[in-house]
Amino acid sequence: MLLTVIAFIATLGILITFHELGHYAVARWCGVRILRFSVGFGRVLLRKTDSRGTEWAISAIPLGGYVKMLESGEGHAGPDPAGQPFDTLTVARRFAVVAAGPLANLLLAVLLYAAIGVAGTQEPAPILASPAAGSTAAQVGLLAGDRVLAVNQAPIRSWPQFRWEMLRQMTDGAQVDLTVDQGGRTLTRTIDIPFMADPSKEDPLRRLGLALLGPTPTVKSVVAGGAGAQAGIQSGDVVTAVGGDHDPDIAQVISIIQKHADKSLELTIHRQDLPVRITVTPAPFTLDSGEVVGRIGVQLGGDVPMVLVRHGLLDSLSHGVSRTAETAWFSLRMMGKMLMGELSLRNISGPVTIADYAGQTARMGWVAYVSFLALVSVSLGVLNLLPIPMLDGGHLLYYLIEIVRGSPPPARWIEIGQRAGFGLLACLMVLALFNDMVRIFG
Repeated sequence: MLLTVIAFIATLGILITFHELGHYAVARWCGVRILRFSVGFGRVLLRKTDSRGTEWAISAIPLGGYVKMLESGEGHAGPDPAGQPFDTLTVARRFAVVAAGPLANLLLAVLLYAAIGVAGTQEPAPILASPAAGSTAAQVGLLAGDRVLAVNQAPIRSWPQFRWEMLRQMTDGAQVDLTVDQGGRTLTRTIDIPFMADPSKEDPLRRLGLALLGPTPTVKSVVAGGAGAQAGIQSGDVVTAVGGDHDPDIAQVISIIQKHADKSLELTIHRQDLPVRITVTPAPFTLDSGEVVGRIGVQLGGDVPMVLVRHGLLDSLSHGVSRTAETAWFSLRMMGKMLMGELSLRNISGPVTIADYAGQTARMGWVAYVSFLALVSVSLGVLNLLPIPMLDGGHLLYYLIEIVRGSPPPARWIEIGQRAGFGLLACLMVLALFNDMVRIFG
């Protein structure tokens, strides 16, 4: 719980600070007097005033931040009297100052993705598990152990890359050509991908029968006197078949054993690279729920095949730009489909879900956390560019109207827009919190 809270605060702090620094830097470049730079809203907890008269503050409510700039008529005096009011800037410069915040979040995502590329990561190899009988993957002839080489001719190096490419295709539904290495032969299988209506219900790849091959089941230890020991199973044995299932993963082996309480079961194992057949009778064990399952008294483990994914500096920056652009476009398409009623509103997440994912990814390691941070930074940048009053995009919309009209929109228009924008954002926040509660407690 403590790690989740720390990871959540760190996430908000980094994203908000970078966003506001975008506004601050461009405003300074345009000669605007900055009165306060605050991370958070509400009561100020910590503050420090610099030589330019700008107050740097951390406030009590961490769900946002702001840069307060001098406006005409405020009459603030201080060490930087030459700084001009924000509203005296040309419309082009005001546009640049406001747009700088969301663009800073997109830039942060580029840098984070590039950092991961330069550092290099160990990722699961894109090797498929046995597809469920009757699934789309099974129908087109994909088999356990197939290694994905390309999706629509785009080379694939790791499972996360494969998953991302497939999810992108699911935004509209399409036919996808999967190039796989199947037992030394390079084959292409065309798979129909349905539109991903609600990914929160189930894993959309598993629905197609596409899953990562789990670790090879290897016996780590044997309980003395257990069914496995009596049958001759030894530490280091690799299970290659159980019952009629070949090349099972650990979960499949356990599931089959549990279903064979007091029933003989044939295992094929590899011991020192030689196949050995063993017949074992799982002993019955009653769970707390009253269900009787079979156990053989062995501990299974194993490692998933991994690949090192690393790029040079320029390639990493290029990858960061393309990944950020793809993620931003993906987010916009998802928003559009929700507006059209084609995608469930249950996909909207709020601060509780962000906190939960921040904690989960922090436990998984720095690469997972930095990837999560980049994803949220893109989402924050895209959200703030939407033409909704109260957001940066709403101000940009007013400036575009000012450019077209030759003068700012009437004050009445702005007032109505601000009220409508506040109401819309309030509804979105309530919906996001409701979805958060359903995900966690539902």
